[in-house]
Amino acid sequence: MTRTLRGILGILALALLLAPARSFAAEAHEHFDFVHSGKHIKVWFYEAQGATPQAPVVIVMHGVGRNGDDYLSDWIPLAKEHRFLLVVPEFSKEEFPGEQAYNYGNTVDNAGRPVPREQWSFSAIEPVFDAVKSRTGNRSERYRLYGHSAGAQFVHRFVCFVPGARVERVVAANAGAYLLPDWDSGFPYGLKGSAVTEADIRKAFSLPFTVLLGTADTDPNSRALPRTPEAEAQGRYRLARGKNYYAHAQAAAKRLGVPLAWHLAFAPGIAHSDRGMAPFAAKILFPIPINTELTKP
Repeated sequence: MTRTLRGILGILALALLLAPARSFAAEAHEHFDFVHSGKHIKVWFYEAQGATPQAPVVIVMHGVGRNGDDYLSDWIPLAKEHRFLLVVPEFSKEEFPGEQAYNYGNTVDNAGRPVPREQWSFSAIEPVFDAVKSRTGNRSERYRLYGHSAGAQFVHRFVCFVPGARVERVVAANAGAYLLPDWDSGFPYGLKGSAVTEADIRKAFSLPFTVLLGTADTDPNSRALPRTPEAEAQGRYRLARGKNYYAHAQAAAKRLGVPLAWHLAFAPGIAHSDRGMAPFAAKILFPIPINTELTKP
């Protein structure tokens, strides 16, 4: 090896050592431990190459499998395309057992008694947003929120329980059952007995929120589809239940005398798949306004 070649290799090795570690680690699935009210949340994140400190932030909520890394993988190609900071908080079954602690936001305990607001799973999202910003240097003031399946159950309830959140656009895809925006039935299928007020619902109706449904998500025997009498009353399968939910929102907004900023959108030919739904959700999250192609069933 010549002295010149050794010198070049030495310079390259030094450059690699001095380069910021995150620029290389970003292609991997980075995560950190976040503690919320004594419970641990693994926060996966990915910062697309070329993203600036002003890059949009998208928080993705996983489904019943509590598999945040899989959801991260589904969304990384879209983060690269749109150059956003992707965040996937993972609510493990050990720390947040059952539907009550995740899908329903841990707002009531198993006996139906109210849980203090600081212990809600919903209350973790805003601090996670701040923690990721601090870790990455991102300076966005607001974030975009998406959830699929159980994550969609979390997200559509979140907009009612935390209507003042710094969220700028929300998509809930293929939820198995819904919190109807009225006080005729009890939580988690209605607002009766919940902490949600009429003022909260009025605020929630003003948010740019989209119910996104796969037109092929029509299996009444689908795994993990809620089958309680209240859920069955919303429809036989997820597509029907989503349409029913949006119709209830329209009726509730009319009853309250307020405009409804929500939209109903469809992913043609997609069944119960986050990977299938994600590109359609990205068209809603980026760009604004909503892609009108998606509003046709």
